[in-house]
Amino acid sequence: MFHSGPKLESLLAVCSFFTIFVRAECLRRVVWTGCRRMGNFTSSGTGGLSSTACMQLVQEMVSQNCVVIFSKSTCPYCRMAKKVFNEIGANYKVIELDQHNDGKRLQEALAQMTGARTVPRVFVNGSCIGGGSDTKQLHQQGKLLPLIERCSPCCAAEGSGSGQFESSK
Repeated sequence: MFHSGPKLESLLAVCSFFTIFVRAECLRRVVWTGCRRMGNFTSSGTGGLSSTACMQLVQEMVSQNCVVIFSKSTCPYCRMAKKVFNEIGANYKVIELDQHNDGKRLQEALAQMTGARTVPRVFVNGSCIGGGSDTKQLHQQGKLLPLIERCSPCCAAEGSGSGQFESSK
């Protein structure tokens, strides 16, 4: 018989983590570096989110939005990726890591999840498609819009979106 408690909650968190990546077909990109800290999903002693909470936040953003761009406001490759989505009229969510209280921790979580620390980290329909150059190349090859159109619910309503973005802090 199982008893609810910290061990069960930790096990469920790990299972949820892998379930999201299996569904997103990103499991092969996950770089396992071990658990740095297990515990609750509240803020750490330094006033920011724990590593686990950052991973959970990234997973939630990716699972709840068709297109998510983890960006830095001064990065030209990040601007390139956003420009591509604006050109095709797709809605997307932007998390500007340099303006987020936990930006450095979120970037570390992204590095663990995708195997790359650079920005932007662009996710479409739950899968990391890479950075700015990768996004532009997929668009030039005609492969990006079909990925967006497969989103459920589709963020490119009948082929066109507002091109606006939401910034998250």
